[in-house]
Amino acid sequence: MSSIPDTITSQAGDITTYEEHESLTREAIRKDFENHLKYTLAKDKYTCTEYDRYFALSMAVRDRLVERWIRTSQTYYHQDVKRVYYLSMEYLMGRALANNVINLGIEEQVDQALNAMGLNWNHLRDLERDAGLGNGGLGRLAACFLDSIATLQLPGYGYGIRYDYGIFRQEIRDGYQVEEADNWLRNPYPWEIGRPEYQMQVHFGGRVQLEHEAHRTVPRWVDYETTIGIPYDNPIAGHRNNTVNNLRLWTAKGAEEFNLEFFNNGEYVRAYEDKLSHEKISKVLYPNDNIDQGKELRFKQQYFFVSCSLQDIVRRFNASHRDFSLFPDRIAIQLNDTHPAIAIAELMRILLDEHGVRWDDAWRITVKTFGYTNHTLMPEALEKWPVRLFEQILPRHLMIVYEINRRFLQTVVTRFPNDHDRVVRMSLIEEGKEKKVRMSHLGVVGSHSVNGVAALHSEILKKSLFKDFHDLWPERFNNKTNGITQRRWLLKCNPELAELVTERVGPDWVIDLDRLSGLRSSADDPELQSRLMEIRQRNKCALVDLIMQENGICVDPESIFDAQIKRLHEYKRQVLNVMHILHRYSVLKANPDHPYYPRTFIFSAKAAPGYAMAKLIIKLIHDVGSIVNNDPDIRGKLKVVFLKDYRVSLAERIIPATDLSEQISTAGTEASGTGNMKLALNGALTIGTLDGANIEIREKVGENNFFLFGHSVEEINALRRDQSYDPRQAYHDNPDIKRVMDLLNSGFLNLEKPELFNPLWTSLMDSGDPYFHLADFPSYVATQDAVDDAYRDPARWAAMCIRNISGCGKFSSDRTIREYAEQIWGVTSCPVDLFAEDPQPSA
Repeated sequence: MSSIPDTITSQAGDITTYEEHESLTREAIRKDFENHLKYTLAKDKYTCTEYDRYFALSMAVRDRLVERWIRTSQTYYHQDVKRVYYLSMEYLMGRALANNVINLGIEEQVDQALNAMGLNWNHLRDLERDAGLGNGGLGRLAACFLDSIATLQLPGYGYGIRYDYGIFRQEIRDGYQVEEADNWLRNPYPWEIGRPEYQMQVHFGGRVQLEHEAHRTVPRWVDYETTIGIPYDNPIAGHRNNTVNNLRLWTAKGAEEFNLEFFNNGEYVRAYEDKLSHEKISKVLYPNDNIDQGKELRFKQQYFFVSCSLQDIVRRFNASHRDFSLFPDRIAIQLNDTHPAIAIAELMRILLDEHGVRWDDAWRITVKTFGYTNHTLMPEALEKWPVRLFEQILPRHLMIVYEINRRFLQTVVTRFPNDHDRVVRMSLIEEGKEKKVRMSHLGVVGSHSVNGVAALHSEILKKSLFKDFHDLWPERFNNKTNGITQRRWLLKCNPELAELVTERVGPDWVIDLDRLSGLRSSADDPELQSRLMEIRQRNKCALVDLIMQENGICVDPESIFDAQIKRLHEYKRQVLNVMHILHRYSVLKANPDHPYYPRTFIFSAKAAPGYAMAKLIIKLIHDVGSIVNNDPDIRGKLKVVFLKDYRVSLAERIIPATDLSEQISTAGTEASGTGNMKLALNGALTIGTLDGANIEIREKVGENNFFLFGHSVEEINALRRDQSYDPRQAYHDNPDIKRVMDLLNSGFLNLEKPELFNPLWTSLMDSGDPYFHLADFPSYVATQDAVDDAYRDPARWAAMCIRNISGCGKFSSDRTIREYAEQIWGVTSCPVDLFAEDPQPSA
């Protein structure tokens, strides 16, 4: 493991602790806070707002990052280190202030400085809006990875889009999701610094013109329109070291602010049309692609940020090198899922057209540079862009993709002669009524490494999704099980538990999560159990207050807090959870004395704006909750809560209070999951299928500390292959299923619109129940009863919680990043000396 220093080394060799360093004292922080309030914001204590105080404190903290930020860049340049660049459409960063304070190691000093001024640290840090740059697990994983890259002192950069509105803000009206713009940049964002001097030009449209030059034909991309990419840099601090890496986000601007001629002629709207057409590229995360305009905009988004980023990477490389054969020795680029796969064609274009590299050399450089991470088995996430979009928007890239495909298929034919079906399956171009470019195939063909994100997922990639490619290049495929950063998901979000863990195993778990294994031998210690459960109960009471504040629902803190918090999707099976609630409700309705342990079911999730079924499921949860929460016959034994607008800061409130973690996706559909890791790390027990990282969590925490149910991948595949699963037969054979399905279909759940949930009935009963809800329902219900039995024994439950925490060492993103660095990127640790002599100019 990389050495993580707790000290700052001066030029003279003196060792100064973080607490003693002059810039990190409470007095220095207080002084800088007051200076920013006065000189940056032109405010005093009488005129400043609460947000002004948050902003001034953030700027004071940022000041403590800037010197390290600059020196980190200088160090990488001076030592000419190999760097990794992480390309991701999403970064779900959450709030930055508290995270940066923790990583600087100055939480106590900040608290003391604010107390001296009569201000409250906990209140002030909660004023920050979550940065709206991500949707779910993919973006949060990218954020955890950046944290770990900096903590391990690896030379690494993130690249993405600075969405003006990011993911939508979710409102609930009459149980329906309503999307509202999340204007997270409404107030100045203190953590970013604009870098207009590094702006890039991105081209769209036009045509390719073939020119003859020096006895060869040279393609020229001409007659295009130009969009400008403006970078904004965000500091990513390592934990208690001097490394501050960079997250560079691009915002789109027109080449001209507006057309002065139109403006002077009074055509004011027309004067700004061109400007607005460019700026919409970075306006919102994931525009609705159910319409053609949305597809085109999403396609442009992907190319825009990829082109800006690749140009920037090449610019930085050229600051020290001119020989592109060295490019893979100095540059590693990781594609975070399929969204940035166009980067492969873009790097080829830059090498071929702008730097005159010959095709074979350019292709060798490209493949050695890229790694591709696949995050999903869902078809809609394995993007296929119509060839017509390429023709209209990226004509030069289409030529390059066709040439990549031609050469690649020659390799396939040579290796597998007379296997036409294989050639069709592996082609980068999907033939049919509308030709499409298979972007996941481009990612595999153009990368030297292809990895899944959990052991099961990686095996499915090799045996199913990318089997043909694995047959051709088995050496390219590997697994990198996802992870989470314990700095945010325990140290920050659950400080009392973090303190207890530190007492028991020492402080090094913050940078070495394997140290948690030291808790296992104390799992049956009554004192540890008692203190753990007291902490958990306080966290539950805090969530009770939040639920009352947000939803006006009174829930019992002594009940089991059963949480399913994740993106809303049919394969994640929120409907199965609701079916279980309806089952318990119907049993209690018939017999209120039935010995169910009181249960509070907590949901939080966003549905994609164009995903009608997912939005209907949100309505279902609310309608079931309205009935269950207001029925006196069940004596308060069930409550259903939907907390709106799921985001990082809300997850940080729910996770420490959760007793039971619902990880119930159909086996073989979830690539990994990271919510399962966050919840287990905080002591929640998992009820789940053998899917994604659940399998590895169960192995690490112990089979007896995990509530397993449902069909395995092999069994699900057998049901599909044999066509032996009939949901209608399950309906007729199982009275519990029949009772629940009849409730769903009877109109009972919504008397005003009795046919509202017919689409769900149709999916489950008439369309074959594609995610096997009914097939897994009996096992799920029985296992939920076993949860009740375990919770009735407090010592048993507490011991299981401790064993879950102790088994989570593997699931640190530090471990994941170390594996990427050693096995894919070839990047090594580069410690930063704040007081190094002769600082060099940085690129």
